[in-house]
Amino acid sequence: MGAFLRNDISARNDSNSLPGELFMGWSPRLRFLPHMNCSVDLLRPLASALVCATLWPTASCCAAEDLYRMAADSQSRVSSFENLNGVKGEGGKTNSGAKGNATESLKAGESKTLLDIHGSGVVQRIWATVDDRSPEMLRSLRLRVYWDGAAQPAIDVPFGDFFCAGLGRITPFQSSLFSSPEGKSFNCYIPMPFRKGARVVISNEGKDDLRALFFDVDFVLQPVPNDMLYFHAHWTRRKISPSDIGKDFELLPRIVGRGRFLGVNFGVNLNSAYPGTWFGEGEVKMYLDGDGDHPTIVGTGTEDYIGTGWGEGHFAQLYQGCTVAEGGSYACYRFHVPDAIWFHKDFRATLQEIGGGDRDTVVALEDKGATLDPVSVNADGTLVGLLDPKTAPDLHDPKFANDWVLFYRSDDYSAVSYFYLDHPTDGLPALAPNADRLP
Repeated sequence: MGAFLRNDISARNDSNSLPGELFMGWSPRLRFLPHMNCSVDLLRPLASALVCATLWPTASCCAAEDLYRMAADSQSRVSSFENLNGVKGEGGKTNSGAKGNATESLKAGESKTLLDIHGSGVVQRIWATVDDRSPEMLRSLRLRVYWDGAAQPAIDVPFGDFFCAGLGRITPFQSSLFSSPEGKSFNCYIPMPFRKGARVVISNEGKDDLRALFFDVDFVLQPVPNDMLYFHAHWTRRKISPSDIGKDFELLPRIVGRGRFLGVNFGVNLNSAYPGTWFGEGEVKMYLDGDGDHPTIVGTGTEDYIGTGWGEGHFAQLYQGCTVAEGGSYACYRFHVPDAIWFHKDFRATLQEIGGGDRDTVVALEDKGATLDPVSVNADGTLVGLLDPKTAPDLHDPKFANDWVLFYRSDDYSAVSYFYLDHPTDGLPALAPNADRLP
């Protein structure tokens, strides 16, 4: 246990990151305290609490003294409608201080700035709740976050999807980075450092007014380490498209720079053209530092990637979960906190759209004209390839009766990828228009 709390990161397994280290560039001789200076005092309690809760949930002696150590050169602030930007001594002035401006509306077509500050610091937590939590509203609300005065946002995603409400469907869950205690609110605890400033904007791009928006952006003003990384989030979607059969869904388009892939939440609405089959045979691929046609990191299946197997039901754990698993829809997440994914030049992540079914079902679907492309058949525990027409066996052969067949298919996928990068912009496309985001 002590190795996780030591100042010398090189003395422990560098993949087991503490929260402050999520945004720090890795070096084999990186030392936590000298680089963090005073800011480590702020992050120690969070790091200690996370280590205790996740690795030793029954421990009672996990650096508890860090909770009462005074942080130097750190100023705690919270931005809300009661005190935008957390201006010192300016909060709660309306209605004689008696909860005069806890919430505001956000009309269709309107934008509001939730935070606009200058200087260096770290956003520690974002909490919000809205009175309309329908998938349509959660997809219509657009969240943008800008670092250091950049013209392009580092975060440009649908509001609900950002907070791990995959498919715009909020459910009660708790993870290491996001939570929704009762399925009514949105919490994010990802540390987001900045050097020169931070700006958070929310826009209602839907047709309906939002009657009530509540929010807190909790942050500290303080020096940040020289090797800090900026937090980014990007949303992608590919609807059902038979012309894209055989093409991987892009979880995160190629980004250039040094950084860390923190994870992803993704959702899928299944195509009704494939009844009686399973969607989740596709592998996650990660292309690192100049990889060409073939990636360095490849998984073994969709449910495998989120830590389960042999199908997928509802569960919510620290680094992996499935918050929706019903009615032909799935929403899942995986966070690479204890298993860091670093890149030094560029990075891209994809997910294959491959499903599976027993031979008779797949053959029947193909004979009826369903758009699919058989990939392989599991014959007595051995995968037999079907993509080479010169060597592929005939699936109609009786010897394959009831064997499991993998096949390319087309479903409606969407995803938010979370990552740190060494600069405040990422060059990715802006968020798609609202009509392309709606469920």
